[in-house]
Amino acid sequence: MAGLRLIVGLGNPGAEYARTRHNAGFWFLDALASQAGVRFGLESKLFGETAKIDLAGRTVWLLRPATFMNASGRSVSAALRYWKIDPEEALLAHDELDLDTGTARLKFDGGHGGQNGLRDTIQHLGHGKFHRLRIGIGHPGHKDKVTPWVLGRPGKDDEASMLRAIDDALGVMPLAVNGDFAEAMKRLHTPKP
Repeated sequence: MAGLRLIVGLGNPGAEYARTRHNAGFWFLDALASQAGVRFGLESKLFGETAKIDLAGRTVWLLRPATFMNASGRSVSAALRYWKIDPEEALLAHDELDLDTGTARLKFDGGHGGQNGLRDTIQHLGHGKFHRLRIGIGHPGHKDKVTPWVLGRPGKDDEASMLRAIDDALGVMPLAVNGDFAEAMKRLHTPKP
């Protein structure tokens, strides 16, 4: 399988959303940019902020859509077209209610599972054939509590767990970038002793 040429973090723009659970994709992208020592610049024709990094000997574009989460597909599809990147060479990092806090999982293809950024991207592309990095934020227990939970800031322990999961995911990105998704998944999905 081809490696990655584009890594997208899904989230909502604006300071009031900065450290919310819903912005886990931005947290991941910011950690990746920080590790590479790069800054994001606004790219209005792509409806987002972009940066270019060298990871595992390959050039990889980073994209933070400046649209709100439920309009992420506009930015993702514009970037894929502009850089002539196949969706299969893209990874979207996002928050995941169905995973425990502190868990990160890689996945290829599939539905949106109620995640609005994925839903909009799938609508724009006409399919879900792209990679996902699912960052667990846990579930509040009842569907009526989901919106305040997702848009809320995690407590200290949950934030630390999310940052650990992001660290684990950063550790397998060189494998993913080079197309070795099986090994990346094995390492990321195997519980640590």
